[in-house]
Amino acid sequence: MSRDLTDRAARVLAVEAAGILALREKLDARFGRAVDILQATQGKVVVTGMGKSGIIGRKVAATLASTGTAAFFLHPADGIHGDLGMVHRGDAVIVLSNSGETEEIVRLLPIFKRMALPLIALTGNPASTLACHADAVLDVGVREEACPLGLAPTASTTAALAMGDALAVVLFEEKGFSAEDFALLHPGGALGRKLLTVADLMHTGEAIPLVDEGTLLKDALFTISAKRLGMTGVVDAAGHLTGIITDGDVRRAMARGADIFTATAGKVMTADPKRIAPTELGAAALQRMEAHAITSLLVCEPGAAQRLVGIVHIHDLLKAGVG
Repeated sequence: MSRDLTDRAARVLAVEAAGILALREKLDARFGRAVDILQATQGKVVVTGMGKSGIIGRKVAATLASTGTAAFFLHPADGIHGDLGMVHRGDAVIVLSNSGETEEIVRLLPIFKRMALPLIALTGNPASTLACHADAVLDVGVREEACPLGLAPTASTTAALAMGDALAVVLFEEKGFSAEDFALLHPGGALGRKLLTVADLMHTGEAIPLVDEGTLLKDALFTISAKRLGMTGVVDAAGHLTGIITDGDVRRAMARGADIFTATAGKVMTADPKRIAPTELGAAALQRMEAHAITSLLVCEPGAAQRLVGIVHIHDLLKAGVG
């Protein structure tokens, strides 16, 4: 690749990066007002824009929807030809238009106002018709486009996209949207695998290896072998989890001279074993296993009782692709 080509590409990236960085100086109370509007919305967030702004608007709507805010994209041309039936009182509107004077957008504004829908404008023209109708105006104007002709929307659409991301991220932070919430909305593909919870992967019911503290070690060994997880949980007379016996615990006990025919599980077990809640991510379980150099975690319901509900093994996590 010639030096001239890379220089021109570098200029494009520099112009677009400068457009995004300049947005930081424009952040003020209007951004907070926009977040407040979205957080207070009882209905859906309607995102609209024409042309390249519409393409950015589709992405903004998708990001909002994937982070816990009900949102959809409305094409403005379709809106003025019947699709406004998708919009209801209680919704909020985000409108993207660099000029703020796009004909199809301007024709929608009085309808949004009659429906009393709060309106957030992402525009490069804070004095535009769109801005005058908006409840919160976010200035996403740029000093120059990356296009050498100054015609193709480039830096301006990048800036609008970045501001849309800023809105979505701050909004889901304000809502307390968690990794577990994210997992529920992204069940497929590599991302979905990384967001599987412990409850999705653990062994439950009869598959849980479990013995009483008074169980003879020989019988505990039989349970470990039969359940094929390399360990067994240990419970007291009341059924409360008190410990764990692993292959390593057995080897260490025998090295100390323990007799498998007389020693009990309670004497051999490791007390207060590492455990995890079923609602935590599989990735968190894997991280905990690696940190403590163990291959299994006991899964317990949160609370004082710490009721054992499952076992998660490192092989299950790796097989599921959560690592």
